[in-house]
Amino acid sequence: MEIKGRFDHFNINVLDLDRSISFYSKALGLKEHHRKEAEDGSFVLVYMTDGQTGFSLELTWLRDRTDPYELGDNESHLCFRVAGNYDEVRKYHKEMDCVCYENTSMGLYFICDPDDYWIEILPLK
Repeated sequence: MEIKGRFDHFNINVLDLDRSISFYSKALGLKEHHRKEAEDGSFVLVYMTDGQTGFSLELTWLRDRTDPYELGDNESHLCFRVAGNYDEVRKYHKEMDCVCYENTSMGLYFICDPDDYWIEILPLK
């Protein structure tokens, strides 16, 4: 049997939902597409989209979570390709104070979201 799958969404858990929505909107231009809220208020799922692809980022907020998430070695990451002047985008992210790693020889850098998830930033080619 050959499975014909496609990417749909990626989930990350966040401590402060409003702060994370604001970050992803400001840093990457993502917008809230829809959300699901538990009837008892125990969780909220917010799906952020780029408006161009069918892929979404699911932000999960859990009411009972009060401690920051332990991300271990943080070896996984998202990757975004950005349009426009790549150097200006990097400058903007530096002004936001969210650039956490740069590899100029490879022509890439990473930003960190409020929960310390890493996002690789590459130019749109």
